[in-house]
Amino acid sequence: MSLAIGATVVYPVHGVAEVVGRETRTFVGETQTYLVLLILGDLRSDDLRVLIREDRLGEVGVREVMSELDAVDVLDVLAVRNPRLSPNWSRRFKNHQAKLKSGDVFEVAEVVRNLTLRQRVKALGAAEKAMYRQARTTLVSELAVTWGITSDAAANRVDVALRP
Repeated sequence: MSLAIGATVVYPVHGVAEVVGRETRTFVGETQTYLVLLILGDLRSDDLRVLIREDRLGEVGVREVMSELDAVDVLDVLAVRNPRLSPNWSRRFKNHQAKLKSGDVFEVAEVVRNLTLRQRVKALGAAEKAMYRQARTTLVSELAVTWGITSDAAANRVDVALRP
């Protein structure tokens, strides 16, 4: 994957980012090119920048922002009311972690949906609350970019899709 400076991408752990530069660095005699990403989502602290080796973008899950057609499908994922969830907290948590690390927008949507449904039945623990905030923020920020709207407007659309 070759990305131009100024491209908007999704970095699995942090969400939406902009490619703001390229840097060449040499370690132990080996020269590598890195992309400099500026994290744009609500999870960022001021000017959070991440360097990723350009030849490893796919390995870490960096991808282009979803299409509008994919955004419609994401809302369909959010609307599913009876997903099969493990009753075992540890297994469920590990499953959700793996989905978030994958960077796949549909899997992130599943985590948001599953944790939303779970908290309607029983309060989430601290770890699941943090996971929920991360997943929701990542999803909402990408949808906002895809639709060209504010994060608040995208969050409202997500809330409508999640309604019982």
